[in-house]
Amino acid sequence: MQSAIECVGVHKYFGPVHANCDIHLNVAAGSIHGIVGENGAGKSTLMSILYGYYEASAGTLRIKGQAVKIASPADAIRLGIGMVHQHFMLIETFSVLENILLGSEGGPLLAPGRTAMRAKLTEFADRYGLAVDPDARIADLGVGMRQRVEILKALMRGANILILDEPTAVLTPDEADSLFIMLRRLRDEGKTILMITHKLREIIELTDHVSVMRRGRMVGHFTTAQTNMDELAKAMVGRPIALDRHKPPCKAGRVILDVRDLVVRNAQGKTCVDHVSFQLREGEIIGLAGVAGNGQSEVLQALAGMCDIETGTINLDGQELDLNHMDPRRMRAKGLMHVPEDRHHHGLVMNFDAYESAILGFHRDAMYGRGLLDRSAMRSALAQDMEAYDIRPRNPQLRTRNFSGGNQQKIVLSREIEREPKVLLIGQPTRGVDVGAIEFIHNRLLHLREEGKAILLVSVELDEIIALSDRILVMCDGRIIGERTGLQTDIQDLGLLMGGVNERVA
Repeated sequence: MQSAIECVGVHKYFGPVHANCDIHLNVAAGSIHGIVGENGAGKSTLMSILYGYYEASAGTLRIKGQAVKIASPADAIRLGIGMVHQHFMLIETFSVLENILLGSEGGPLLAPGRTAMRAKLTEFADRYGLAVDPDARIADLGVGMRQRVEILKALMRGANILILDEPTAVLTPDEADSLFIMLRRLRDEGKTILMITHKLREIIELTDHVSVMRRGRMVGHFTTAQTNMDELAKAMVGRPIALDRHKPPCKAGRVILDVRDLVVRNAQGKTCVDHVSFQLREGEIIGLAGVAGNGQSEVLQALAGMCDIETGTINLDGQELDLNHMDPRRMRAKGLMHVPEDRHHHGLVMNFDAYESAILGFHRDAMYGRGLLDRSAMRSALAQDMEAYDIRPRNPQLRTRNFSGGNQQKIVLSREIEREPKVLLIGQPTRGVDVGAIEFIHNRLLHLREEGKAILLVSVELDEIIALSDRILVMCDGRIIGERTGLQTDIQDLGLLMGGVNERVA
């Protein structure tokens, strides 16, 4: 088959860091090609070279057999390459049409370009089955629809090669299924899809070929139909990975967190948590499952002191909390730690050095000097955590934004877990995290459980909910509508509950 993309001996240096080393890659035209590897393996660097964010330090790039120079995204777009980023590049206050029009206005007068672009948008939406309201404001759209806008924007700029970076990281299972249908349709029409993902099930289900990167090098190329998840996982990390975990029986102790009739309203006054009640015991993991937007995120935020609670009672470690005086600082002081769902907005400051992000919320601790921060102690503390949590690179003074997503997540995890929580609230613990880090994080959470810590878990990954949870509470429309144990349920059963059907699957 004709090659859509070829990388021949590609290298990329960032000072002394050899991020991509002698990369050879051949992507067949009209195929879906997966790129997998650990966090920090060099996948995003390679995709950034293909899209013109970086220039290769050495090597050759070929598009459809022709050697090319890609010095900017404009060069990539001209060559028919489009990219959909994990964190969407859309202006939230603009409409769908205005976002797509940006950079393609067609002249100083916007009206003719707007009219032409509206007609073109309708044509492409119908052609590819990507229906979207041109006048809808981006801020009012869900993540699945925003991703659709990004894909349309790339296609309308002439993309025949589409690079997708972690395309299902923030999608619900139904949204992911819809995306896969869309991508297969694009492939069948001759488009080439290059997809970075950490989810090996998606690789097996969706791709035609897969390439594996490890520590900046390309270490394997596979025909997907002739490989399996175990082989890919081993290639990614260089050792066998336990994808199926068998946790010991739960030894639940006393009730540590007792929540009764919790009611939370959002900024628009809508009830998003509607009289939710549950008890969490020491040595127990409770999973909150539900389609995004059904209240499970707001439960975590309310308990962490991040949003106002209208009514209800919360008893933590035998003490009833004053709902009018709950904030993250007070909750941490009471032994309740929180790993937020959105690490970029609520867990880290991306422009801080890593050692500064690693003490957020704990900067008043005596070990950091109280008044004047003891930066030497801060760097030393993170250096120890970097060893314990395998955070790469081992550089406490590197900017937070320069770590891969999985290593950013480990910085947040180490910060919260190392404070010996009585209760750990954790949202989306493995979002955007590679298979080796998933194994590490799951083992760490199960170890906490064995130590008698109580964990409240929110995850869109139903496999993760089932594997880790002793009890699973399913939320729909702000209410808990069903309870299961990991041994009693499966994805189909939970899916029905999440849709409001409180009947067990036969």
